[in-house]
Amino acid sequence: MTVQEQAGPEQADQGQAGPDESGGRQKALVFQDYDQAALDAELNLRARWPDHPAFFARWAEDSAAVRAERGGLFDLAYGSEAAETLDLFPAEGAAPAPLHVFIHGGYWQALDKGDYSYLAPPFVERGIAFASLNYGLAPNTDIGTMIAQVRRALAWLYRKAGDHGIDPQRICVSGHSAGGHLAAMALATDWPAIDPALPRRLLAGGCSVSGVYDLEPVRLSYHNQILGIPPEKAKGWSPLHALPDEAAPLIIAVGSQETDEFRRQHAAYAAAWRGQGLALHDVALPDRHHFSAVDALGEPNHPLFAALQQMLAGQLP
Repeated sequence: MTVQEQAGPEQADQGQAGPDESGGRQKALVFQDYDQAALDAELNLRARWPDHPAFFARWAEDSAAVRAERGGLFDLAYGSEAAETLDLFPAEGAAPAPLHVFIHGGYWQALDKGDYSYLAPPFVERGIAFASLNYGLAPNTDIGTMIAQVRRALAWLYRKAGDHGIDPQRICVSGHSAGGHLAAMALATDWPAIDPALPRRLLAGGCSVSGVYDLEPVRLSYHNQILGIPPEKAKGWSPLHALPDEAAPLIIAVGSQETDEFRRQHAAYAAAWRGQGLALHDVALPDRHHFSAVDALGEPNHPLFAALQQMLAGQLP
Protein backbone atom coordinates (compact mmCIF):
# COMPACT_ATOMS: atom_id res chain seq x y z
CA MET A 1 0.00 0.00 0.00
CA THR A 2 1.39 3.39 -0.90
CA VAL A 3 1.68 6.32 1.50
CA GLN A 4 -0.86 8.21 -0.57
CA GLU A 5 -3.40 5.40 -0.30
CA GLN A 6 -2.90 5.15 3.43
CA ALA A 7 -3.04 8.85 4.17
CA GLY A 8 -5.76 9.72 1.68
CA PRO A 9 -5.91 12.54 -0.83
CA GLU A 10 -4.67 16.05 -0.44
CA GLN A 11 -7.24 18.68 -1.32
CA ALA A 12 -6.85 21.25 -4.07
CA ASP A 13 -9.19 23.84 -5.55
CA GLN A 14 -9.13 24.08 -9.31
CA GLY A 15 -11.50 24.11 -12.24
CA GLN A 16 -14.97 25.46 -12.74
CA ALA A 17 -17.11 26.65 -9.84
CA GLY A 18 -20.19 24.61 -9.02
CA PRO A 19 -23.25 25.21 -6.87
CA ASP A 20 -22.94 25.13 -3.11
CA GLU A 21 -26.19 23.91 -1.54
CA SER A 22 -25.35 25.64 1.72
CA GLY A 23 -25.54 29.00 -0.03
CA GLY A 24 -21.92 29.78 0.81
CA ARG A 25 -18.85 29.97 -1.37
CA GLN A 26 -19.11 27.82 -4.45
CA LYS A 27 -16.82 24.81 -4.70
CA ALA A 28 -14.55 24.41 -7.70
CA LEU A 29 -15.45 21.47 -9.92
CA VAL A 30 -12.54 19.44 -11.26
CA PHE A 31 -14.38 16.69 -13.18
CA GLN A 32 -18.05 16.63 -14.15
CA ASP A 33 -19.99 17.38 -10.94
CA TYR A 34 -17.12 16.50 -8.59
CA ASP A 35 -15.08 19.00 -6.64
CA GLN A 36 -11.62 17.83 -5.56
CA ALA A 37 -12.74 16.28 -2.29
CA ALA A 38 -15.65 14.43 -3.90
CA LEU A 39 -13.57 13.11 -6.80
CA ASP A 40 -10.83 11.88 -4.48
CA ALA A 41 -13.42 10.19 -2.27
CA GLU A 42 -14.93 8.39 -5.28
CA LEU A 43 -11.52 6.99 -6.19
CA ASN A 44 -10.18 6.29 -2.68
CA LEU A 45 -11.38 2.70 -2.55
CA ARG A 46 -9.38 1.60 0.47
CA ALA A 47 -10.88 4.38 2.54
CA ARG A 48 -14.36 3.53 1.27
CA TRP A 49 -14.01 -0.10 2.38
CA PRO A 50 -11.75 -0.19 5.44
CA ASP A 51 -12.02 -3.98 5.64
CA HIS A 52 -9.88 -4.31 2.51
CA PRO A 53 -6.85 -5.74 4.42
CA ALA A 54 -8.92 -8.84 5.19
CA PHE A 55 -9.45 -9.41 1.46
CA PHE A 56 -5.75 -8.99 0.70
CA ALA A 57 -4.82 -11.41 3.50
CA ARG A 58 -7.33 -14.04 2.36
CA TRP A 59 -6.27 -13.79 -1.28
CA ALA A 60 -2.59 -14.20 -0.33
CA GLU A 61 -3.23 -17.10 2.06
CA ASP A 62 -5.53 -19.01 -0.27
CA SER A 63 -3.21 -18.40 -3.22
CA ALA A 64 -0.18 -19.69 -1.32
CA ALA A 65 -2.13 -22.85 -0.49
CA VAL A 66 -3.10 -23.36 -4.14
CA ARG A 67 0.51 -23.03 -5.30
CA ALA A 68 1.74 -25.43 -2.60
CA GLU A 69 -0.93 -28.05 -3.26
CA ARG A 70 -1.21 -27.92 -7.04
CA GLY A 71 2.11 -26.66 -8.29
CA GLY A 72 2.41 -24.87 -11.60
CA LEU A 73 4.86 -22.98 -13.77
CA PHE A 74 5.89 -19.90 -11.83
CA ASP A 75 7.72 -16.72 -12.82
CA LEU A 76 7.89 -17.51 -16.51
CA ALA A 77 9.60 -14.57 -18.23
CA TYR A 78 7.63 -13.05 -21.09
CA GLY A 79 10.05 -10.11 -21.46
CA SER A 80 13.42 -8.85 -20.33
CA GLU A 81 12.31 -6.66 -17.40
CA ALA A 82 12.16 -8.07 -13.86
CA ALA A 83 8.42 -7.43 -13.61
CA GLU A 84 7.65 -9.15 -16.92
CA THR A 85 6.73 -12.57 -15.53
CA LEU A 86 3.65 -14.75 -15.29
CA ASP A 87 2.41 -17.84 -13.47
CA LEU A 88 0.75 -20.59 -15.49
CA PHE A 89 -1.45 -23.40 -14.19
CA PRO A 90 -1.90 -26.04 -16.90
CA ALA A 91 -5.37 -27.44 -17.40
CA GLU A 92 -6.44 -30.84 -16.19
CA GLY A 93 -7.61 -33.11 -18.98
CA ALA A 94 -7.07 -33.19 -22.70
CA ALA A 95 -4.89 -30.69 -24.55
CA PRO A 96 -4.98 -28.32 -26.26
CA ALA A 97 -6.96 -26.40 -23.64
CA PRO A 98 -8.40 -22.89 -23.61
CA LEU A 99 -6.55 -20.32 -21.51
CA HIS A 100 -7.89 -17.71 -19.11
CA VAL A 101 -5.35 -14.93 -18.48
CA PHE A 102 -5.89 -12.75 -15.40
CA ILE A 103 -4.47 -9.25 -14.80
CA HIS A 104 -4.42 -8.02 -11.20
CA GLY A 105 -5.51 -4.60 -10.00
CA GLY A 106 -4.05 -2.33 -7.33
CA TYR A 107 -4.46 1.09 -9.01
CA TRP A 108 -1.41 0.33 -11.18
CA GLN A 109 0.63 0.70 -7.95
CA ALA A 110 0.32 -2.47 -5.88
CA LEU A 111 -0.44 -6.20 -5.58
CA ASP A 112 1.07 -9.13 -7.45
CA LYS A 113 0.17 -11.99 -9.77
CA GLY A 114 0.74 -14.42 -6.90
CA ASP A 115 -2.13 -12.90 -4.92
CA TYR A 116 -4.62 -14.38 -7.40
CA SER A 117 -3.60 -18.02 -7.70
CA TYR A 118 -6.75 -18.74 -5.67
CA LEU A 119 -8.81 -18.09 -8.81
CA ALA A 120 -7.10 -20.89 -10.75
CA PRO A 121 -8.62 -24.17 -9.44
CA PRO A 122 -12.18 -23.83 -10.80
CA PHE A 123 -10.80 -23.18 -14.27
CA VAL A 124 -8.07 -25.83 -14.18
CA GLU A 125 -10.50 -28.47 -12.92
CA ARG A 126 -12.78 -27.75 -15.89
CA GLY A 127 -10.06 -28.15 -18.49
CA ILE A 128 -9.11 -24.46 -18.74
CA ALA A 129 -5.52 -23.32 -18.21
CA PHE A 130 -5.04 -20.25 -16.00
CA ALA A 131 -2.32 -17.60 -16.14
CA SER A 132 -1.74 -14.60 -13.88
CA LEU A 133 0.40 -11.70 -15.12
CA ASN A 134 2.76 -9.25 -13.49
CA TYR A 135 3.67 -5.89 -14.98
CA GLY A 136 5.69 -2.91 -13.81
CA LEU A 137 4.11 -0.71 -11.14
CA ALA A 138 4.00 3.03 -10.62
CA PRO A 139 5.85 5.23 -9.90
CA ASN A 140 8.69 3.34 -11.60
CA THR A 141 6.56 2.36 -14.62
CA ASP A 142 4.05 4.53 -16.48
CA ILE A 143 0.66 3.25 -17.62
CA GLY A 144 1.64 3.31 -21.30
CA THR A 145 4.47 0.90 -20.54
CA MET A 146 2.10 -1.32 -18.54
CA ILE A 147 -0.26 -1.51 -21.54
CA ALA A 148 2.68 -2.56 -23.73
CA GLN A 149 3.80 -5.15 -21.17
CA VAL A 150 0.38 -6.81 -21.06
CA ARG A 151 0.33 -6.95 -24.86
CA ARG A 152 3.80 -8.48 -24.78
CA ALA A 153 2.64 -11.13 -22.29
CA LEU A 154 -0.40 -12.08 -24.35
CA ALA A 155 1.65 -12.30 -27.54
CA TRP A 156 4.17 -14.52 -25.69
CA LEU A 157 1.39 -16.82 -24.50
CA TYR A 158 0.02 -17.03 -28.04
CA ARG A 159 3.44 -17.94 -29.46
CA LYS A 160 4.20 -20.43 -26.66
CA ALA A 161 0.71 -21.97 -26.59
CA GLY A 162 1.82 -25.26 -28.15
CA ASP A 163 4.59 -25.68 -25.58
CA HIS A 164 2.06 -25.57 -22.74
CA GLY A 165 -0.89 -27.50 -24.12
CA ILE A 166 -2.88 -24.35 -24.90
CA ASP A 167 -5.18 -23.78 -27.85
CA PRO A 168 -3.99 -20.44 -29.33
CA GLN A 169 -7.45 -19.84 -30.79
CA ARG A 170 -9.05 -19.85 -27.32
CA ILE A 171 -7.15 -17.31 -25.22
CA CYS A 172 -9.28 -14.92 -23.16
CA VAL A 173 -8.06 -12.11 -20.91
CA SER A 174 -9.69 -10.73 -17.79
CA GLY A 175 -8.77 -8.15 -15.20
CA HIS A 176 -10.00 -6.44 -12.07
CA SER A 177 -9.89 -2.67 -11.44
CA ALA A 178 -6.62 -1.42 -12.99
CA GLY A 179 -6.32 -4.92 -14.45
CA GLY A 180 -9.72 -4.42 -16.04
CA HIS A 181 -8.35 -1.28 -17.68
CA LEU A 182 -5.37 -3.22 -19.01
CA ALA A 183 -7.57 -6.09 -20.24
CA ALA A 184 -9.80 -3.61 -22.09
CA MET A 185 -6.76 -2.00 -23.71
CA ALA A 186 -5.55 -5.46 -24.75
CA LEU A 187 -8.85 -6.07 -26.56
CA ALA A 188 -8.29 -2.85 -28.51
CA THR A 189 -4.84 -3.94 -29.73
CA ASP A 190 -3.80 -3.93 -33.38
CA TRP A 191 -1.77 -7.12 -33.08
CA PRO A 192 -0.29 -7.24 -36.61
CA ALA A 193 1.08 -3.74 -36.01
CA ILE A 194 3.11 -5.22 -33.14
CA ASP A 195 4.15 -8.27 -35.14
CA PRO A 196 2.88 -9.08 -38.65
CA ALA A 197 2.92 -12.76 -37.67
CA LEU A 198 0.23 -12.18 -35.04
CA PRO A 199 -3.45 -12.56 -35.99
CA ARG A 200 -5.82 -9.59 -35.95
CA ARG A 201 -7.95 -11.38 -33.39
CA LEU A 202 -5.34 -12.84 -31.07
CA LEU A 203 -7.88 -12.92 -28.21
CA ALA A 204 -11.07 -14.96 -28.23
CA GLY A 205 -12.64 -12.66 -25.66
CA GLY A 206 -12.15 -10.44 -22.66
CA CYS A 207 -13.64 -9.67 -19.26
CA SER A 208 -13.34 -6.57 -17.12
CA VAL A 209 -14.54 -6.48 -13.51
CA SER A 210 -14.89 -3.05 -11.86
CA GLY A 211 -12.55 -1.67 -14.50
CA VAL A 212 -11.28 1.86 -15.05
CA TYR A 213 -12.12 3.03 -18.56
CA ASP A 214 -11.50 6.79 -18.39
CA LEU A 215 -8.15 7.97 -16.97
CA GLU A 216 -8.99 11.67 -16.95
CA PRO A 217 -10.64 11.66 -13.50
CA VAL A 218 -7.79 9.50 -12.21
CA ARG A 219 -5.31 12.03 -13.56
CA LEU A 220 -7.18 14.80 -11.77
CA SER A 221 -7.28 12.89 -8.47
CA TYR A 222 -4.72 12.41 -5.71
CA HIS A 223 -3.62 9.15 -7.36
CA ASN A 224 -1.71 11.12 -9.96
CA GLN A 225 0.91 12.01 -7.36
CA ILE A 226 2.08 8.41 -7.87
CA LEU A 227 0.81 7.62 -11.37
CA GLY A 228 2.04 10.77 -13.11
CA ILE A 229 -0.39 10.50 -16.03
CA PRO A 230 0.49 13.32 -18.49
CA PRO A 231 -2.52 15.37 -19.69
CA GLU A 232 -1.77 14.53 -23.32
CA LYS A 233 -1.69 10.77 -22.64
CA ALA A 234 -4.87 10.28 -20.57
CA LYS A 235 -7.18 9.94 -23.56
CA GLY A 236 -5.01 7.56 -25.58
CA TRP A 237 -4.47 5.33 -22.55
CA SER A 238 -8.24 5.17 -21.80
CA PRO A 239 -10.32 2.26 -23.15
CA LEU A 240 -13.31 4.60 -23.45
CA HIS A 241 -11.40 6.64 -26.03
CA ALA A 242 -9.47 3.79 -27.67
CA LEU A 243 -12.33 1.65 -28.92
CA PRO A 244 -11.48 -0.91 -31.61
CA ASP A 245 -13.33 -1.13 -34.92
CA GLU A 246 -13.62 -4.86 -34.38
CA ALA A 247 -12.94 -7.06 -31.38
CA ALA A 248 -13.73 -10.32 -29.68
CA PRO A 249 -16.71 -10.40 -27.29
CA LEU A 250 -16.41 -8.55 -23.99
CA ILE A 251 -17.86 -9.45 -20.60
CA ILE A 252 -18.20 -6.46 -18.30
CA ALA A 253 -19.25 -6.43 -14.64
CA VAL A 254 -19.40 -3.95 -11.77
CA GLY A 255 -20.57 -4.37 -8.19
CA SER A 256 -23.86 -2.77 -7.16
CA GLN A 257 -22.07 -1.28 -4.14
CA GLU A 258 -19.28 0.31 -6.18
CA THR A 259 -18.76 4.07 -6.07
CA ASP A 260 -20.80 6.28 -8.38
CA GLU A 261 -17.73 7.02 -10.51
CA PHE A 262 -16.94 3.35 -11.09
CA ARG A 263 -20.55 2.66 -12.03
CA ARG A 264 -20.58 5.73 -14.31
CA GLN A 265 -17.49 4.53 -16.11
CA HIS A 266 -18.96 1.04 -16.46
CA ALA A 267 -22.13 2.40 -18.05
CA ALA A 268 -20.25 4.79 -20.35
CA TYR A 269 -17.88 2.10 -21.58
CA ALA A 270 -20.67 -0.43 -22.11
CA ALA A 271 -22.62 2.12 -24.17
CA ALA A 272 -19.55 3.05 -26.22
CA TRP A 273 -18.66 -0.60 -26.87
CA ARG A 274 -22.19 -1.37 -28.03
CA GLY A 275 -22.13 1.85 -30.07
CA GLN A 276 -19.27 0.35 -32.06
CA GLY A 277 -21.47 -2.64 -32.86
CA LEU A 278 -19.29 -4.90 -30.71
CA ALA A 279 -20.54 -7.90 -28.72
CA LEU A 280 -21.04 -7.17 -25.02
CA HIS A 281 -22.30 -9.32 -22.15
CA ASP A 282 -23.08 -7.28 -19.00
CA VAL A 283 -23.14 -9.36 -15.80
CA ALA A 284 -24.81 -7.98 -12.67
CA LEU A 285 -22.90 -8.25 -9.38
CA PRO A 286 -25.53 -7.56 -6.70
CA ASP A 287 -24.26 -6.91 -3.17
CA ARG A 288 -20.64 -6.74 -4.33
CA HIS A 289 -18.22 -3.89 -3.74
CA HIS A 290 -14.82 -3.19 -5.24
CA PHE A 291 -12.92 -5.84 -3.29
CA SER A 292 -15.57 -8.55 -3.23
CA ALA A 293 -16.37 -8.28 -6.96
CA VAL A 294 -13.24 -10.08 -8.16
CA ASP A 295 -14.06 -13.22 -6.18
CA ALA A 296 -16.96 -13.90 -8.55
CA LEU A 297 -14.43 -14.81 -11.25
CA GLY A 298 -13.55 -17.96 -9.30
CA GLU A 299 -16.98 -18.97 -7.98
CA PRO A 300 -18.27 -21.88 -10.08
CA ASN A 301 -21.92 -21.13 -9.36
CA HIS A 302 -21.69 -17.43 -10.20
CA PRO A 303 -23.06 -16.09 -13.51
CA LEU A 304 -19.74 -14.33 -14.16
CA PHE A 305 -17.83 -17.62 -14.00
CA ALA A 306 -20.46 -19.25 -16.20
CA ALA A 307 -20.15 -16.46 -18.77
CA LEU A 308 -16.37 -16.91 -18.88
CA GLN A 309 -16.78 -20.65 -19.42
CA GLN A 310 -19.17 -19.97 -22.30
CA MET A 311 -16.77 -17.43 -23.80
CA LEU A 312 -13.85 -19.86 -23.67
CA ALA A 313 -16.04 -22.50 -25.34
CA GLY A 314 -17.12 -20.04 -28.04
CA GLN A 315 -20.72 -20.28 -26.85
CA LEU A 316 -21.36 -16.86 -25.28
CA PRO A 317 -24.71 -15.60 -26.60
